[in-house]
Amino acid sequence: MSRIGKLPIKVPKNITVNIQNDNILIKGPTGELTQKIPKEINISFNENTITLKPNEDTRLANQKYGLLRSLIKNMVLGAEKKFEQKLQMIGVGYKAQVQSNKLTVNAGYTHPVIFDIPNGMDVTVEANSNLTIKGSNKDMVGLLAAKIRATRPPEPYKGKGIRYVDEIILRKAGKSGKK
Repeated sequence: MSRIGKLPIKVPKNITVNIQNDNILIKGPTGELTQKIPKEINISFNENTITLKPNEDTRLANQKYGLLRSLIKNMVLGAEKKFEQKLQMIGVGYKAQVQSNKLTVNAGYTHPVIFDIPNGMDVTVEANSNLTIKGSNKDMVGLLAAKIRATRPPEPYKGKGIRYVDEIILRKAGKSGKK
């Protein structure tokens, strides 16, 4: 059995949990999230704790057991407080701007790269080069941040590109001339 899956999930008072058939719905101050429950897993909710148990002792059930527990824990955390990812754009002429539900990134290409901002997510731009992505769904926040970073990943010689704020770029030494 999964060691992570065995742990109960504590639910704060301001979050409501609704388990119906094969779905779990979690509502909180920042939003509402749903997750499909596989038939191999049984979920129970009582006294502000969610517990999971596998219905059968198979390899597939054990694989889904810990994963589902982590996904539900992230849903509870996201319904209480939004997840946040910060990106930094380093380079001459690199800038970003938000217009309604579109994010336009100029990252050294001849054309701007445009991203659709999903519902329930907030993207803010500070000083034209620092992006902050907030949302209650951890997967969606990470996915949008990874797509933005993939447009121009940081290069190892000068460090230009789009990077996470806490990311460390290992720099390489450039060519040295003949002596």
